[in-house]
Amino acid sequence: MSNKVSTDPIADMLTRVRNAVLVRRAEVSLPYSNMKESIAKLLKENNFIDGVHVDGEKTAKTLTLVINDERSNPRITEITRLSTPGKRLYVGAQEIRRVKHGRGIVIVSTSKGVMSDEEARAQHIGGELICKVY
Repeated sequence: MSNKVSTDPIADMLTRVRNAVLVRRAEVSLPYSNMKESIAKLLKENNFIDGVHVDGEKTAKTLTLVINDERSNPRITEITRLSTPGKRLYVGAQEIRRVKHGRGIVIVSTSKGVMSDEEARAQHIGGELICKVY
């Protein structure tokens, strides 16, 4: 693996998760950022992954996502980036669409932090659409 810095680290994270699910890997490690950790914690809270671990300190931190245990199937069917560095997608609280009739979530970056579409609608806060997961 090369040490090139991705222009879209969140898209890189989602791609690593998607690839790990496809090859049935139980966990995936990636470079740490606060935003990635917030997204990972939301995935855990909404029962899409089993765990989130941060290893290392200061600039050498690594984020490890436990997708599922060895004996079970992954619960992520699709994970897609919505807003990109070249085309940001901002919406109001009423404009946030439901994913698969509520079976999936949209992760939204708001002025009050990263939250699921349901939380954002409940608090009447819009923001940038990060990704959708189901």
